[in-house]
Amino acid sequence: MQERRWAAVAELYHAYFTGLMLTVSLRRGAADAAEWVFRLFRHQHHEKFLASLGKLGLEHLPDAVRAAAYHYLSNQVGGVSVEFMRESDRKAWVRFVPPRWVYPGASICGVPSEVSRAMLRGWYAQNGVSLGNPRLGFVCTAQTTDGQHGLSGYFLEHDRDLAQEERLLFRPGEDPPPFDPAAAPRLPEADWPAERQAKAARNYAMEYIRSGLPRLAEVLGPAEARHLGNVAGRLVGAQSFHATAEGLGVAGEGGAMGFARLLAAWAEAEGDAAEIIPDGAAVLVRRTGFRLLRGLGPLHPCVFEGWQGLVEGMLQVHDRFLLLDTPERDDWGDAHTTWRIRRRPSA
Repeated sequence: MQERRWAAVAELYHAYFTGLMLTVSLRRGAADAAEWVFRLFRHQHHEKFLASLGKLGLEHLPDAVRAAAYHYLSNQVGGVSVEFMRESDRKAWVRFVPPRWVYPGASICGVPSEVSRAMLRGWYAQNGVSLGNPRLGFVCTAQTTDGQHGLSGYFLEHDRDLAQEERLLFRPGEDPPPFDPAAAPRLPEADWPAERQAKAARNYAMEYIRSGLPRLAEVLGPAEARHLGNVAGRLVGAQSFHATAEGLGVAGEGGAMGFARLLAAWAEAEGDAAEIIPDGAAVLVRRTGFRLLRGLGPLHPCVFEGWQGLVEGMLQVHDRFLLLDTPERDDWGDAHTTWRIRRRPSA
């Protein structure tokens, strides 16, 4: 049951990230979307790359191979279809195979190629810098968003130090070698039981929102970040309501109490404590901790208010005659985040 709930949360945040990408691309244009994605992936790189090499058992490998193996294993943990091909100690390929995790279904038709390039600039072009190897760069040979066979390329240790603009190169047309799963790296089995992998898949999806919403405020300003985060959240929350409720094990119960059970199960699936408290004709849900935003330091209220769009969109499908207030919030410094759910008097 717990793994099923983790999967429901992972799919919700997966959809929200794709929805944010499409919303920013459509309403602000490719340049703003690319700048947002660049900052998001550069932030994640600094947070995750070096810290995860040991966890994945990759510290002993040559730099080019280590970089490719990291992307193979870390994305595989998140449920992403990816291949790894080692040509030599100085050249190793990765290929992300359609259907692309980040662009599910037909959503890939709405993602500008600039956004895909921004992901590579934000993360792949920085691997050599982080490893202290100024000769290591990434060569992209295909992009799914350009109608090619997937996103592919190779990490290459050149014969000289690279200028900043050389850390990411594009050479369309070079084909990666065949993928042999037996020759690819594996997670250390003793350290990665099935339960840990299921939780890591949840965290993988959550991290895009945890990193993405604060970066959206940096790029667009708080007012626009609140608006677009909330709009995307409402749309995705409404579209995802039934699947999320089913996955959390709370489908079928109506009214304020039914929605309270969904919020409580959602919080618990993210790793937070939650309690449901009757309050006259209303119902309170009190969430202790907010794992999604924990440890990020002071945040503008627009981050929470953008995220809250997911809750608001779900409520509209659950019961459009219910009202939702948030009298306490973790990001305000309160001890809890509390939602008060009640029926609209006129209803």
